[in-house]
Amino acid sequence: MHRFVFATFNRGKVREVAGILSGLDIEVLSPTDLGVTALAEETGETFLDNAVLKAAGVFVATGLSTFADDSGLEVAALDGAPGVNSARYAGGEGHDDAANIVKLLSALRGVPDRRARFVCTVACLLRPEDLPRGLPDPLPGAVRLVSGHPSTPAGAVLLTAQGEVAGRIIDTPRGTDGFGYDPIFWRDDLERTFAELTAAEKNGFSHRGHAFRALREALGLALAPVAEDRR
Repeated sequence: MHRFVFATFNRGKVREVAGILSGLDIEVLSPTDLGVTALAEETGETFLDNAVLKAAGVFVATGLSTFADDSGLEVAALDGAPGVNSARYAGGEGHDDAANIVKLLSALRGVPDRRARFVCTVACLLRPEDLPRGLPDPLPGAVRLVSGHPSTPAGAVLLTAQGEVAGRIIDTPRGTDGFGYDPIFWRDDLERTFAELTAAEKNGFSHRGHAFRALREALGLALAPVAEDRR
């Protein structure tokens, strides 16, 4: 079985992704399982940059294939803000979800266009030995092979996948589940915010779910054992 590390300390995310990848010859570990106590600081200019930075730090520390994700909210009327700054949109130390929501609603006061989307980019750094069949050609539509990214460690193969989910921003937070901007992210088809969904409902079509399901398709082809030649 191939051992992969998910570069996050959120055990819920580890369980979620392990479920998406179930059925593959993969064991999903957290950094703490391997003695890693810190992740690289998210100093990149894009979701991809941040995801690669986090994955690279764990890849180098453990020597194992690693994936990481970075995600955020992009609001059409704000030219894609808060974007990569979603978690720290209101400034200050740490992540203050309530303050971020207050700042976003203030920026949208009187703005009729409330279209928004959650975006997730996954970076997967693979050891060549974890690719017994090589990479599939062509790759699934949402998956890309990226060469030359400056944060890619020597000897690693970088695959990326992206997922997104569209909605709109409402003025009054609703729901107590979820995190971040979930209480004000509304889906017309569900007539609920993300914070009013169960974890299973949200994971079924979330931006993270879309990205990791695309990655699963690629890994399923790359990790399949090569059939023995019996001629």
